[in-house]
Amino acid sequence: MNAQLADPMSASQRALSAQAMAYASVGNVGVGFDILGHSVAGAGDRAVVRRIDEPAVRIAAIHGLVTDLPLDPARNTAGAALLSLRRALGLRHGFEVDLHKGIALGSGMGGSAASCVAALVAANALLERPLPRESLYGFALDGEVVASGSRHGDNLGPMLLGGLVLSTRERLLRLPVPEAWHCALVHPHVVLETRESRAVLAGGFALGDVVAQHANLALVLIGCQRGDATLVREGLKDVLVEPRRAPLVPGFARVKQAALDHHALGASISGAGPSMFGWYENREDAERAADAMVAAFAEEGIASDRLVSPINGPAAALLDEEAA
Repeated sequence: MNAQLADPMSASQRALSAQAMAYASVGNVGVGFDILGHSVAGAGDRAVVRRIDEPAVRIAAIHGLVTDLPLDPARNTAGAALLSLRRALGLRHGFEVDLHKGIALGSGMGGSAASCVAALVAANALLERPLPRESLYGFALDGEVVASGSRHGDNLGPMLLGGLVLSTRERLLRLPVPEAWHCALVHPHVVLETRESRAVLAGGFALGDVVAQHANLALVLIGCQRGDATLVREGLKDVLVEPRRAPLVPGFARVKQAALDHHALGASISGAGPSMFGWYENREDAERAADAMVAAFAEEGIASDRLVSPINGPAAALLDEEAA
């Protein structure tokens, strides 16, 4: 956008601050590496964004579960996303950000993506002409690359739109899922950095496994579209990524079996790990499974936290909208 066309409103007409929450997510959903994810109610990052006259982005403070993140905006996911937004729109003004971290980094729950999305949603509300939610995706990708080293939207898409989302390089597609279906997500108190978890994926994959994974992804997508649990149960099996990442998650086999023992449609590693998830046809099974998964981690000597959420989880929202 031409800088001369941006922000024609007078300063007195503009909102000066906004805050937004972006919720946790299950990335990959096992079979959809880097492209499939869904949001999870119950945990999230909050961003308070102030409009400033200076043509810059500043990270003023970071609070909550994680406080030792870079204040340099170019090295912070939220800052990098807002820098990208400013450049693309030719904005004359800037943004100052306070981040309130409710998702641990290295948890496999989209902690870096949540800060990025929350900041973008809040900043977007301060624009004279706020952009459609899907239009924030490219800026979010620019932010996420700071944390993971790659442009992947499996966490960003569901945070922006809510629910189960297929996120390609250019497009976000929200997918229908029966309202009764729930996810049990358990986060062990272990840190697994995304870059480390991605490093074990270096090297080729057998063609037969790639074909099997494609078939499994198709079964899951069609099963969700039709509300057919049998198709999802047949397809929700990760034959590519999970075998390489499982050794990085303490107690993986025990916890996965605990998830499967409670009528799961499938279970695997959430995002880059170490969190693990299971899908269920109802909340009651998901609650029981979450308790069993926590107990399984405890048998390995590891404390953990649990979340149970509809697979159709919430989208990032301005806090006044959420209250309304």
